[in-house]
Amino acid sequence: MSLVQPHGGALVNRSVSGAEREALLHAAVDLQTITLNAREEADLELIANGAFSPLEGFLGEADYLSVRDDKRLANGLVWSIPVTLSVSEAEKNKLQIGADVALNGRDGRLLALLHLAEIYTHDKEKEAEQVYRTTEDKHPGVAALYAQNDILLGGKITLLNKVSEAFGKYRFTPAQLRQSFEEKGWSRIVAFQTRNPIHRAHEYLTKTALESVDGLLVHPIIGETKSDDIPADVRIQAYEALLSNYYPTNRTQLAGLPAAMRYAGPREAIFHALIRKNYGASHFIVGRDHAGVGAYYGTYDAQKIFSEFTAEEIGIDLFFFENTFYCRGCGGMASLKTCPHDTARHVSLSGTKVREMLVNGEIPPVEFTRPEIAQILIEAYRAKAKAA
Repeated sequence: MSLVQPHGGALVNRSVSGAEREALLHAAVDLQTITLNAREEADLELIANGAFSPLEGFLGEADYLSVRDDKRLANGLVWSIPVTLSVSEAEKNKLQIGADVALNGRDGRLLALLHLAEIYTHDKEKEAEQVYRTTEDKHPGVAALYAQNDILLGGKITLLNKVSEAFGKYRFTPAQLRQSFEEKGWSRIVAFQTRNPIHRAHEYLTKTALESVDGLLVHPIIGETKSDDIPADVRIQAYEALLSNYYPTNRTQLAGLPAAMRYAGPREAIFHALIRKNYGASHFIVGRDHAGVGAYYGTYDAQKIFSEFTAEEIGIDLFFFENTFYCRGCGGMASLKTCPHDTARHVSLSGTKVREMLVNGEIPPVEFTRPEIAQILIEAYRAKAKAA
């Protein structure tokens, strides 16, 4: 069997090399420039390498409005998160539709060209309501939206230089991962999205899914997350330890996703599924409160939202899991679907409680997390405390 088709039918590649790249680099010297922020850098990389297929650039107004209001591009293809580039009024006044614009990274390097096709404004509160289901700036995704400038630029991009080489060992493009899967002989691949270390409940659901497919793609976010999330380098250590000790290494693949978290809950569950399809995954895990934050979304809203679309429109099979836990009565991992015992027999810890234990050098119960993972996190918290 062959791998699943990319979203829209073809994998986008907006990177150039050789003589074409040299010519564009030479031309870029005389162009107006825009400096991207961390999220825009991440979006640029994922547009260029095809992770955001079928997008070839930052959204124009028709696509933006359609995605915001209908979760679809203007052509009807499912897409749930606006991918936009903003500029100030002063920057806009220097730009001309039809001209190229140089896109620089935060470090001042030239990264890409924007082939400017549109300039338009956006209603931030309307976008917040539609995409994040709240206009409160306490929501990190809404706060990032409100921090954008008022003017949006639409147009295709051409990547000239790598955005980043951080986590190079795990920074695969969709084409590279697809090639790897083909070489392994995998066609049924389940992807797992995470921005946290994997605890026993996550381990249970990923292994349950792995029973039905050829391989497991552990695909953590290595882009921008909230300041109180565990840093990506620490999480990578934890993933490495877990996979090497508790999973069959010939049936797992660890790769980083250099995306910025939106914390958009249900909308982001769709977004994450489509991205993983582009990386070659045929299946995607959606658990409790996927990509959520605070109390903005219902526990299983991220699963329910997929009922708005046909299976063919999404194009990737979904594993929906309930909240899982270790049950002392069952003597193993379970969920409310499979466990008959009172919740008093369930091993359940809040994130706050776990952080308190780790800060104090205490290893949480083995039923909650593997001790190797706890030790990595304890050392990271200790190092952070010393540096403070």
